[in-house]
Amino acid sequence: MASDLLSIGASGARAARGALEVTANNIANASSDGYVRRSVRIEEVASGSISGRGTDIAASGSRVAEVRRNADGFRQAEMRRTQADLQRANVELSGLENIEAAVEQSGIFNSIVEFEAALQQLSGDPTDSARRAAVLSEAETLAAKFNITSGSLSSVGEGLRFNAVANVGDMNTYGAELARVNLRLARAGFGSNDQASLLDQRDNLLEKMSAFASISTTFASDGTVAVSVGSPATSFVSGGNVGTLSSTTAANGTMSFAIDGTAISPGAGSLAGAALALDDLAAVAIRLDSAASSIASAINTAQANGVALDGTAGQPIFAGNTAATLSVVLSSGSGIATAPAGSPANERNQQNLADMRQALSAANPADNVNSILFDVSAKVAGRKVTQSALETIASSARIALEEQSGVDLDNEAANLIRFQQAFQASGRAMQVASDIFDTLIGIGR
Repeated sequence: MASDLLSIGASGARAARGALEVTANNIANASSDGYVRRSVRIEEVASGSISGRGTDIAASGSRVAEVRRNADGFRQAEMRRTQADLQRANVELSGLENIEAAVEQSGIFNSIVEFEAALQQLSGDPTDSARRAAVLSEAETLAAKFNITSGSLSSVGEGLRFNAVANVGDMNTYGAELARVNLRLARAGFGSNDQASLLDQRDNLLEKMSAFASISTTFASDGTVAVSVGSPATSFVSGGNVGTLSSTTAANGTMSFAIDGTAISPGAGSLAGAALALDDLAAVAIRLDSAASSIASAINTAQANGVALDGTAGQPIFAGNTAATLSVVLSSGSGIATAPAGSPANERNQQNLADMRQALSAANPADNVNSILFDVSAKVAGRKVTQSALETIASSARIALEEQSGVDLDNEAANLIRFQQAFQASGRAMQVASDIFDTLIGIGR
């Protein structure tokens, strides 16, 4: 009996020590990102009884049967989903705000208005060289503003594409690491500390991947996970195998994505946000090019229909038909064709200038640029509302997950005392067994 009691006490001490180690690990990692609180399942150890008792089963101590992670698959999936939606909104909103700043801060709208005003002032005295020079100067400023705006929009696109390409690289890195974790999980002992640590790594990698794109997961009984990405859901990680996510940039600067050559839409995450922002950027660039082209076309057509101050045929003021290529090619203000075709030199008839102003008014580039600003600003305002709502939802999902899987230091402190007392009790049981054994030996003498 003493030997049985001694082994029972020893097993209890081992179980209590294991529980103390898990509790201490919880406390040490209370603030570690991605750490899920552990608990232990202690079970009774049964063995055959002494000879002569047949097949009766007797208690033979206790042991740590399993180290459990206090994880909730539903809450983890919800946290990943809401995070992906929030990242998409964050990246898209940031891109739209940069587009808005590029169009608004360049002052292109004011420059168009000032160019139109210079043409109006010239109508007061079409032979005034100073007024002609002012028109040409405003034309040069206008072309420069379009160039600056185009350059700023190009920089916005470059930034979005640079970050997206970096995210694609990170996604592939995390996928490869997850495949390695899957292989290790397949070999890990069930309920062991090693398995719990690997499961933490697995969930942490899934969270990081969900920041880039929409992911769907399928978990196996051994803890390994298969991951599909985007829409349509395309296999990315399966066991120890991982696909390759790639990106392609179109001529207009927009981006598309594929896994092992199969085209996908990211659906959510930063890659989806970048794709949406680049689509908006391409649309704004087309409209800006259209505004620049309408100015060049209206002015140059009017120039061709009139004569310069010296009576020669009017020559184009602008070259280029996009915001990036628009430039002034007329070298002197005297070349502005204010008079109709066939007029002599120094003609004060400003009919062609009136036609030029009317053509510019019909093209209405100021309203077109203003419409671009209004549409982008309206979209920014709408996305801010969406982003704020998604931020609240994602924050609530994360708080709910942390409340369920996080470490409560008060509970862990109570567990320390409980398991320490269990360890001491087991030690006391071993001491009693030793005393009984000594007593029996003394009686035998």
